[in-house]
Parts: sequence; C-alpha cells; structure tokens
Amino acid sequence: MTNSKAGADADSDPGATQSTDWADAIGDGGLVVVSNRQPYSHTRDRDEIIVEAQAGGLTAGLDPVMQAVGGTWIAWGDGDADREVVDENDCVPAPPDDPGYTLCRVWLDEAEVDDYYYGFSNQVLWPICHSALTNVTEWGRYWEQYRSVNERFVDAVEDHTEPGDIVWFQDYHFALAPAIARERVDDDTVLMQFWHIPWPAWDTFRGCPHGEAIIEGLLGNDLLVFHVPRYRENFLNCVETALDGADVGHETGTVSYEGGTTQVTEFPMGVEADKIAERAGSEAADEFWAEFTEKYQVADTVALGVDRLDYSKGIPERLRALEQFWERNPEWRGKLTYVEKGSETRSQIDSYQQVQEQIEAGVERVNDRFGTDDWTPVLSFDEYISQEALASLYRHSDLALVSPIRDGMNLVAQEYVAAQLDDDGVLVLSDQAGAGRLLDAAVMVKPQNTGAFADAIERALTMRGAERRARMQRLREQVAENDLATWTGLNLRAAMALRDGEGVRTPDLPTGGQP
Repeated sequence: MTNSKAGADADSDPGATQSTDWADAIGDGGLVVVSNRQPYSHTRDRDEIIVEAQAGGLTAGLDPVMQAVGGTWIAWGDGDADREVVDENDCVPAPPDDPGYTLCRVWLDEAEVDDYYYGFSNQVLWPICHSALTNVTEWGRYWEQYRSVNERFVDAVEDHTEPGDIVWFQDYHFALAPAIARERVDDDTVLMQFWHIPWPAWDTFRGCPHGEAIIEGLLGNDLLVFHVPRYRENFLNCVETALDGADVGHETGTVSYEGGTTQVTEFPMGVEADKIAERAGSEAADEFWAEFTEKYQVADTVALGVDRLDYSKGIPERLRALEQFWERNPEWRGKLTYVEKGSETRSQIDSYQQVQEQIEAGVERVNDRFGTDDWTPVLSFDEYISQEALASLYRHSDLALVSPIRDGMNLVAQEYVAAQLDDDGVLVLSDQAGAGRLLDAAVMVKPQNTGAFADAIERALTMRGAERRARMQRLREQVAENDLATWTGLNLRAAMALRDGEGVRTPDLPTGGQP
C-alpha cells in the first residue's frame, strides 16, 4: 500500500524526465544520489507497514531519474518502520511496487537530527545563505554533529560507489561531504553538487561560522552548480577572498585549490510543466475548484500564495501590501479573495515560530479590518491537498503573489505558470527570487516596498486581457523550455563531460528581471 505525502509544500513538485540518452551514457547503476530526505519511507499503521512516497519537491523530481539509471540513492531513513524492511546493508529496493534502483538509508538519532538538521543546516547555513544574519544561532555541538553526519553519509557513498560513477550531492546539508569523499573514492569518480538555495555575497558569508571549512568542503566537488549567475559569481568571490592560494577563473568558472579543480556553473531548476498542465485540466481539479469555491464563498477574483511558512518567503510583507491595496482601492473589497496555502515547516526553530505567529496575526488583522459577513479577504489554510487540487488552485487564480525576501529559485512561480491553461493569469514575482532570471514577463516587485507592491497588485488586476495573455504565453514558453528534464540533462551531461575530460559550457540564460 503506497500513500502520497506532500500537498502544497513550498517549492514543490518538480517531477522528472524519463529520457534515457544520458542514462545510457552514465551506465547501469553509475549514479549515486545523496540527499537529506528520502523518496520513500516506511511507516507503521497498527499491524501494517505503509509506504509513503514524497509526491513533491526534489525527491519526487529525482525519483524517475534514478529509475532510468538504476543507481543508488543515499538518504536519511526517517520512517518509523524503515529499519524493519532494509537488508543487512541498510538498503531496500525502490520504488517498492516496481523496483528500479537501490535506496540506502542512513540512521540518525534525535540528537543528530536536532544538531545537524535543525541546528547547523537550518540555523546557520540557511539564514546565512538567505542573508538573514540576525537569525543565525550557532552552538559548538551543531558543527560537530554536522561534520559527523556528513562523514556518515560519505561512509555510505564509499560503500556504494565504483570507479567512474557519478556521485550527486544535493543541497546545503552536505557542504563538507565532497571534500571528505574526495579523499576516499577513486579519482575517476565524479563528485558533483547542486546548491538549491542562494549563495550570498562575501560581506554576508563572512559572518558564517566555519565558513572557510564550508568552502573547502564544496571544493571537493568536480562540479558545483547554482541556479543563476549571481550565486555562482558570489561563490567565486567568496573563494577568492577566503582562501589563500585559490586560483579563481571568473570567466571560465573554474577554481584550482590544493591540487584539485572545481568547475562552477549555473543550471536553473525547472518543473515538469506537462504534468502540471495535465493535472490542472483534470476532472479531479475541476471537482476540487467547484467544492472549494462553494465551501469558502470565494470572490470572483482570486489571488494565490503557496508557501512554506518560512521567514524567507515574505508572507508578512505580502499581507501588508494586500492591506494597503484594499485601503487604497475600496472598490475591490468583496471582489478579491486572497488564498494562502501554507505548509508549516521547522516549527522547532524560534525564528520559524515567530514568523508563523506574524502570519497568523497579519491574516487576522486584515480580515478584522475589511471582512464582512459575506466576504473574508484572506483565506489561510495548511491542510494537505492533492496535486490535482493544487494545480486547480494555480489554474483558477487570477494572479499569483510570489514574494520571497530571498529565494534560490522558487518553483511555485513556475508551477503557477505551467497550470495557466487559459493564459489569463498574472504572476507578481519578487525580484529576489532566482526565478526572476528566467521569467521576464512577470510583474516584478520588491517585497519590502509596501506601496509599490500594492500598486503592482492593482496593475495585475486591471491589466488588459491582451497584455495578460501575451505575458502568460511568454512565461509558459520560458517554463517549458527550462523544465526539469532540461535541468536534469544539463547537470548529468556536464558531469559526464568532466568524466570524459571535456569542458563544461556555461548556459545562455534569458536576461529576465535581474542579473
């Protein structure tokens, strides 16, 4: 029995490609993925063990890639029945119903999760990379556990890697692992990493505890990839400033340090646009929208936000802009409903609790100020909804408000565009999201500029139909051209090029709304 576990989690549901041209070139079993979260977990429901599949996010996106290659996926085993189904090597076939690769689980105890994940990963690296220095909290045990867990994951890499394999580390949870692995695996093994969050400028990163060790760890990779050129250049500047003896080629994106060379480039992550469009047009999506609008008495015009309830997402700023919009434009009271589909996250951390309380207070403030017996300005909910329901929300919303204070890419913006089958929605997008590099037909805003943000909402709502359609058609083309299949192919072909002694070309990206 397999359940789908996801709903509308922030930067959700990228999907993946089934194309096998790069898969055949990698070689059977020649790809090892390392991520914090696992694609499938086993949980106990009384006497039955249930398989839960991550239906959204990075893990769901890479799952079909691994099925095509038949490699090994190393991840934290967080399901309460995970230990009951693994073999003597802590491995289990995946997917459970039709095995195509091996899932290898690393076990973490409560202290390790608290200090490695909630501690150093999310109270040091996350705020540093999102330029939120005031949210940094560091204790010595955080760093010790982070280093120890990185070593544990490399132990698993060493056990499951053959010469010539490609090892693909995912995200900021494993900044030390590449350098550790470089000392243990064969020289022919390609180590690569995708950094899914921003990389800050040096003036911010210099506040990072153990920052030099973080950079040295990442330089253990043969290939290090960011979303957009700005993050790549920020990283190169940090290397140049922090490490004596590092030879940095800004034009080529190469770093030579202590006998090794790392190619640094950017490949913007996308979504599986075709599948999202299919869900948006499904019967289940139509049924959800009919039930949703009847249940909540939604106004004729709908604005939408889909977010993790995270301080980087700019949700309090968005609520202030909406409040100012309704204050300035009383004719829109009763005619516009803002729907906030949130997903609670990392609530064990004080800074997350605080922003979630701010969001709750902001919703209450706006509704108390403008709401009537027949109309609630802001509908906020965090219940699980299906992927078809989420696609329905995207499709039927007249505008999406995507306003992060800082965001590596932001896949929600792309998901909204992919679901716009009628080409009549407007994307209002923060210029601090990496997606602004690609989506140049969005209405760009600075989230903290409340007045200008309110003006952008008014502009989106009053935009002529022809302009709305022209903008959305361009956005849909950009999302389709830079979908997840493209991102996967760029990363893996670059790794294979390095394995074969060839160079990696920096892609030509649209200019978009930011450098």
